[in-house]
Amino acid sequence: MRIDSHQHFWKFDPVRDAWITPEMAVIRRDFLPEDLSPELKANGIDATIAVQADQSEAETEFLVELASRHKFIAGVVGWVDLRARNLEDRLRHWAERPSVVGFRHIAQAEPDDRFLATAAFVAGVAKLKPFGFTYDLLVYPRQLPAAIELASRLPDQPFVLDHIAKPPIKSGEEGAWCGHIRELAQNQNVYCKLSGLVTEADWTRWTAEHCKPYLDVVLEAFGPDRLMFGSDWPVCLLAGSYERVLGLIESYVLTHQAAAAPNIFGENAARFYGVKKAAWTCN
Repeated sequence: MRIDSHQHFWKFDPVRDAWITPEMAVIRRDFLPEDLSPELKANGIDATIAVQADQSEAETEFLVELASRHKFIAGVVGWVDLRARNLEDRLRHWAERPSVVGFRHIAQAEPDDRFLATAAFVAGVAKLKPFGFTYDLLVYPRQLPAAIELASRLPDQPFVLDHIAKPPIKSGEEGAWCGHIRELAQNQNVYCKLSGLVTEADWTRWTAEHCKPYLDVVLEAFGPDRLMFGSDWPVCLLAGSYERVLGLIESYVLTHQAAAAPNIFGENAARFYGVKKAAWTCN
């Protein structure tokens, strides 16, 4: 069982998807399950977790509808307004959709670096656990202190850090990122996705050696039982093919933690998101 824990779908809209700038021409188009399926088959991936890319419940519904037609989508990480007064009603609604496994907010785009630790947001995230929902942390390094506070305040809530918090791989710096990663990882309720590294590196010149120091830090901090592979397709195409991105993580894991490969490439994601192997096929 091999799971890609982080990928996206969209029907490109230049207004809604303004974050996809002209320099990102390779991803300024539609990306749907029919585009991903051949990549999964070619690389031996059985299932995926589709993650929101737009902050709307329409996005969640879009992903749920795709999951209903494509069995390889084992789970959906959607969006819901976690500060809404009717949040519990909305969570009850989404709990009726078996494909919805968790939620995410694009906190990296918030002007307040402490957004994740604000009272209203913490209160909203606190309502996820009774419904069995996970929460994906999407932050830049400067926002890690707020993520640490959030995870510490809600020790029973399952969290996963997306893209290892987007360290400055291109410049080769670590700054406070390393220490904050280790502090976050002390919270046993937090997992980490080995995803998004290549787009934080030099898109045209990155090598495995550029990524290794950052992979070393998260492996040491989280251990092999709280790490999971994610392609970040199609965003990864800015810097490399699906095969190359998978190969980067496979090579590292087989070199440094070969015995844990089944966990990192499937079992950890299945356990975290609570997905079960069913009739997963790349259709």
